[in-house]
Parts: sequence; structure tokens; C-alpha cells
Amino acid sequence: MSSQQPAPDANAVPETQLGLTEDQIELLRHGQQAVAAAGGGSTSSRAASRASSQGLLLMDTSSLTALGHHFDRVMQSIQQRLEYLMEQSQIVTLSVYDHAGNLIDNADAEIARYHDIMAQIDELELDFDRIAQIREIVRGFRQRAEELERELERSGSGSSSRRPGGSSRRSHGHSSSTGKRRS
Repeated sequence: MSSQQPAPDANAVPETQLGLTEDQIELLRHGQQAVAAAGGGSTSSRAASRASSQGLLLMDTSSLTALGHHFDRVMQSIQQRLEYLMEQSQIVTLSVYDHAGNLIDNADAEIARYHDIMAQIDELELDFDRIAQIREIVRGFRQRAEELERELERSGSGSSSRRPGGSSRRSHGHSSSTGKRRS
């Protein structure tokens, strides 16, 4: 048994127990896989990949932080694409107005292009909203995980003085440390 890394499922939760829709689970799974792929084979990226393939979401703060950063980058990319498409929409609109009298045949193509751009904008706005919602869910998970880690640290510091074999430490002046730090 290796003591280098805890079992991957120690910090993982089945995706189905998160109370999310299938669409949200799919976005989380895709995000976790993207984070794992970007990790370049590190221990944490292998753990994320393994967890994702098993239908699990890693709930430790570093994994949730990485997932949150991934969704921030995805949203920024969507935002940039939205801005570009809106600019293109304005160009198309101006083009239609400028050339409507002279280019009746081209107007239909420009209008079709405009509708296509608007459909892409609608789709990206929907994706943006879905990603924003998932990002907030990940933030909530991260906050809960941080709270649990703090609670574990507090409870761990209180129980460390009650370990077996503590009597040998007393000879080194550590016996007065019990009960000093409780928060």
C-alpha cells in the first residue's frame, strides 16, 4: 500500500448525488475532463480523470478551484465570441440597410446570415447562463469543502494530543500543550 496519495474516492462524490440535472452533470464531467487533460499527467489530473471516468466529482478545494478556473475561462471565451458575433450582427445589419435597395438578392443571404448569427448568439447566451450556474454550484461546493477542511483541521488539532504513546512526549515539555488551541 502506498501512502503517497489518498484513495481517489476519499474526496470524490458520485455525480448523481449532487442534485444536478443531466445537462449540469454533463457540463461538470466535461469540465473535470478538460481540467484533467490540461494537468499534463500530474497526480491530481490523473485523479480527476479517473474520478470523471467513474462518474465521480472530486470535491477537494484544489480540484474545485481548478474546475472553477476552467469555467471562468470557458465563460470568458463565450463572452468574447458573443462580442464578436454581436459586432458581426451590427455589420450585417448595416450592410443590409446600406445595400437593401441595390442588392435584393444579397439581402436574403445577409438576412439568413443575420438569423444564423442571432441563433448562435442565443445558443452562446444559453451556454453562458448554464456555465454561470455551474460555476456558482462549483463555488458553493468549494466553500463547503473549505469549511469541512477547516472543521477537520480543528477537530484534528484537538485529538492529536490524545494519541497513544504521548507519555514519551511529556518528557520533552509538550504536556502543557493540550487544550491550548481550540477554536
